[in-house]
Amino acid sequence: MTLELSHFTAALLFSVFASVVFGITQRSNPRDQVRYGLYCFAMFLGGVLLAGWVMWLLRR
Repeated sequence: MTLELSHFTAALLFSVFASVVFGITQRSNPRDQVRYGLYCFAMFLGGVLLAGWVMWLLRR
């Protein structure tokens, strides 16, 4: 069995796991952990989309 991920799916999985770790390790209150994790996830995803557009523009 082989798992083949696209670049976007791999970046999405990385951002989920990294956001969970950042939320747990950087905040002490459970509510703050969730909010910070969601914030980190949004920043990771936004960075991936922005980098994709920049690479697309450089390729043209």
